[in-house]
Amino acid sequence: MRYVSTRGAAPVLDFEGALLAGLARDGGLYVPESWPEIGHRLTFWRGLSYQSLAFEMLAPFVGEALPAPALGDLIDGAYGSFGHKAVCPLVQLGPNDFLMELFHGPTLAFKDVAMQLLGRLFNTILTRRGESVTVLGATSGDTGSAAIEALKGLPAVTVVMLHPKGRVSEVQRRQMTTVMDGNIHNVAVEGTFDDCQALVKTLFNRLEFRDKARLSAVNSINWARIVAQTVYYVYASLALGGPDRPISFAVPTGNFGDVYAGYAAAKMGLPVEKLVVATNRNDILARALNTGDYSTGTVQPTISPSMDIQVASNFERLLFDLHGRDGTAVARAMDGFQATGRLTIAPDALDQARRLFRAVKVDEETTRETIGRTKAETGLIVDPHTAVALAGAAQARGDIGVPMVTLATAHPAKFPTAVEAATGVLPALPPRMADLYQRDERYAVLPNDADALQSHISGIIG
Repeated sequence: MRYVSTRGAAPVLDFEGALLAGLARDGGLYVPESWPEIGHRLTFWRGLSYQSLAFEMLAPFVGEALPAPALGDLIDGAYGSFGHKAVCPLVQLGPNDFLMELFHGPTLAFKDVAMQLLGRLFNTILTRRGESVTVLGATSGDTGSAAIEALKGLPAVTVVMLHPKGRVSEVQRRQMTTVMDGNIHNVAVEGTFDDCQALVKTLFNRLEFRDKARLSAVNSINWARIVAQTVYYVYASLALGGPDRPISFAVPTGNFGDVYAGYAAAKMGLPVEKLVVATNRNDILARALNTGDYSTGTVQPTISPSMDIQVASNFERLLFDLHGRDGTAVARAMDGFQATGRLTIAPDALDQARRLFRAVKVDEETTRETIGRTKAETGLIVDPHTAVALAGAAQARGDIGVPMVTLATAHPAKFPTAVEAATGVLPALPPRMADLYQRDERYAVLPNDADALQSHISGIIG
């Protein structure tokens, strides 16, 4: 399988090249040249374990980058450490109403599902090539700790992870900054997550520095992250009667990566009726999909901080399809967006998107009420991001005969203050993290300045 840039001017790459490149050299994101068809295979995949399903789905995308036995071993290793045998178990809330728990990995967030595999892919391929990379990433909270957990101690990888100072939860910050492995370097940026993400893209677009530092990415701009997440959409469908029944999903999202994985599964032939895009008051995605207005605003802090985003990087992948896979048109649109902070989606393209997507903006009070009501009605305690998705699912339900699966993206203990305020219960960290608040921290603080960041990275790598 070959991968093309959404902006049409970067080299076409194989899986290995797309994995190590992260962001395309023309500033675009890599996507498959064509979508493989899985619809005719779904019936035969019923009853497979999560690991076996992951192998079947990932093999066409990986191609010749890894022999089949090696890919199988990496998948088994990635999910063997998860705290639930099913990896991503389903919990029923009511008639045709389910939660899919994606937080049983080592850092208690859905990012582990892809990152545990991504780290192993990096290690295997870099070791074989005798090469090293500098992974430069930005996190709104969960990507950073998942990446650090997956990549710590790897001799071929140096990690520089940016987070917005004071805009992640204490648990999220400490999961990153208490890791003392020599290849891990955390940076608190005096700005927002969007600022962090812009710094990453700026340095990737400085091609001389990019090549010298051998920059790579593990954010969801990396295609391997997306394809790993398609698996749990198919897993949920098959568990609930697919492919004979359609299924809908509600996804809390700010950067559009997780819900784009659901879109990818649908493009491959999974019978998805609706993908509910649930946002907090940072609602660029809801505005884009409801009105065609994809324009930035000021980032507003919320109790669901991982979605406090006003520039959704992965939305460009959807725009590529909405523009008929015309990279030149996407490049022109994104250049305009970069210059003005505004992009208008044409009515016919918007109609095309709405066939699959529903978008809902959820305010803070509704988020708190949903956390409390879910505990009162089901006994389950959910984190604020999951609550946003539950509220979105309730508003955009559609056909009640179609199963609705809400993605539970983080363990409630990652957001104890918000959860305790809504339920009166302080969620406990798992035993392996019980001393997290007592561990020493190590991180640098930098201004929102690309030159300062480049100098800092140069000092790390020598």
